[in-house]
Amino acid sequence: QVRLVESGGGSVQAGDSLTLSCAVWGSTYSPYSMAWFRQAPRKEREGVAAVDSDGGPTYADSVEGRFNASRTNAQTTLYLQLNSLKPEDAAMYYCAADWSVRSTWSRLQSSYYDYWGQGTQVTVSS
Repeated sequence: QVRLVESGGGSVQAGDSLTLSCAVWGSTYSPYSMAWFRQAPRKEREGVAAVDSDGGPTYADSVEGRFNASRTNAQTTLYLQLNSLKPEDAAMYYCAADWSVRSTWSRLQSSYYDYWGQGTQVTVSS
């Protein structure tokens, strides 16, 4: 059974950094697309960053320039380096993955992905 396992969340002060990891378990093949989403209380889930196995990352406008998404050479682990954290970055961060190639679909839309992790909490205090 395919599952995504996230780690790295924690409580930090504004301006600090965190690195989140998402590992794929239970699949012979690496996902084509992997992404990070986040959801704060009483807010909708939003796409943060996505990385295809054969391309570079894409970012939400709110995090571009501060966050860095990358994947291992084997394409089975997704990382997110969160820099210059702001209180508004506080959320549950979810990893998502999909094995389909949907070239015209937005990678930052949740409907793109069929597989999701359980989330890792990021708290940012000012």
